[in-house]
Amino acid sequence: MAYLETAVEIAREAGALLANYFERHVAFELKGDFDLVTEADRASEKLIVERLRTHFPSHGIVAEEGGGHESPSEYRWFVDPLDGTTNFAHSFPMFNVTMGLEKAGEIVAGVIYDPIRQEMFTAERGAGAYLNNRRIHVSGAKRLQDSLASTGFPSRKRHQNVNIHFYHQMAMASHGVRRTGSAAIDLAYVASGRLDAFWEFGLKPWDMAAGTLLVTEAGGAVSDMHGAPHRVASSETLLADNGELHAPVLGLFGEIFRGEFREPIPQIS
Repeated sequence: MAYLETAVEIAREAGALLANYFERHVAFELKGDFDLVTEADRASEKLIVERLRTHFPSHGIVAEEGGGHESPSEYRWFVDPLDGTTNFAHSFPMFNVTMGLEKAGEIVAGVIYDPIRQEMFTAERGAGAYLNNRRIHVSGAKRLQDSLASTGFPSRKRHQNVNIHFYHQMAMASHGVRRTGSAAIDLAYVASGRLDAFWEFGLKPWDMAAGTLLVTEAGGAVSDMHGAPHRVASSETLLADNGELHAPVLGLFGEIFRGEFREPIPQIS
């Protein structure tokens, strides 16, 4: 698919730009009260949008920093020019460029590029998922207690976020829960078997368009946190895993949604 090949080229170019900014330790500013944005976010988005409009002038573009392009076309790109901005702004080397292509409401191609590790994750509908052109597959973990999971928390109103209950219960039921600060990387790691499961509340379409395709093309399962079909443009929650763990994780989540907790949160004495 020419779309994927072009997206890979653009992601690699944007990633090189981000790596250059990262070495310079650029300053950040706030958009709203909590969310960070840097000069690098804007520069990367400008580059990606310009390249996409040159190659695919009729396609729509939805980009995190607002530099997108409306279009009546059945094709629409979801672009996060710098996923992991808070990490980036603090010189923590976990960030990426991610782009997903939607056709008539279905994600058909996606890329996630980590410029620090030079890892290019790619997928297209019906053709599998790859890391640097080598086929990848989800893990074979069959028991929740043998798994390693990941999640994330929003920048704003973290003190009100219910995910702390899910974090605690999953941490107690598994080998542990990681927080990379990058949803796209988390999904790529589920697809490649480095993580067994990932969940999060309130993600945006550009956070997960490419990653959810990677997971399903690598043999995994994706739904919302109640087990309903996941929709990139509208679902408020996401669960992605290796498929073997989908029912056990949904069972645990169902308990938490009902206010039932296997492990009580410790009290400070």
